[in-house]
Amino acid sequence: MTDPATCRFELSDGIATITLDRPPVNAQNRRLRDELIRLFDACSDRDDVRCVVLTGAGGTFSAGADIKERVGLVQEPGDYIAHNRVTREFFYAPMDCLKPVICAANGPAIGAGFALMLSCDILLAADSCWVQMPELDVGLAGGAKFLSEHFSRSRARMMFFTGRRVPAAELHRLGIVEEVMPRDALLPAAMAMAREIAQKSPVAVRQAKRSFNVVESMPYREAYRFEQTITEDLSRTEDAKEAQRAFVEKRRPVFKGR
Repeated sequence: MTDPATCRFELSDGIATITLDRPPVNAQNRRLRDELIRLFDACSDRDDVRCVVLTGAGGTFSAGADIKERVGLVQEPGDYIAHNRVTREFFYAPMDCLKPVICAANGPAIGAGFALMLSCDILLAADSCWVQMPELDVGLAGGAKFLSEHFSRSRARMMFFTGRRVPAAELHRLGIVEEVMPRDALLPAAMAMAREIAQKSPVAVRQAKRSFNVVESMPYREAYRFEQTITEDLSRTEDAKEAQRAFVEKRRPVFKGR
């Protein structure tokens, strides 16, 4: 590929920072989707990654799908189906990543940009961030499921049918995002939270994320039974034994990831 990379990757002290970097507004084309999928898959496999922070370069987190790319997208039968398959995996990538993913939304998250934000585990936002689902205005309809997972029936439909902008402060009021802050404070706050997570047993954190993903679609009784099997498996790990010894000895545990 001759086009410049669309995502930047940095690693420090167990924290991977992935930055969407496709000026001017981090619109999502095939290259960006492929790169982001690959980076999240790599983070899952790497023992030196314990937490991931996803953010955007410039003043926009992501303006969503690159509509210019859709013009002439279908050249032969199967093209649109293949495009949809990659798009689905793009949103699944932060969900399926074995490490927790903190989204630091540095600015507007529009359409597929907001869906990507909602695919992360923990959401932080700059006070300049606002979200919008303008899919109907550009002849698209994806995203209703993402809204329905996080908003009331009425709010999800209002956002989708009208395409109105919702400011970060309102997302915080609704409990969608954890914190809203000035943009220059956003990445430091995300890194501080990531460091908290990175200090914990990587085995336990990985299993906890797996548990969250699995129990979302399960009835209460079966979900709790599944969580108990996770706890039983964890109890046999070296990290669990070290955590319990450290608690009794009133010291900080030293985890080995096994």
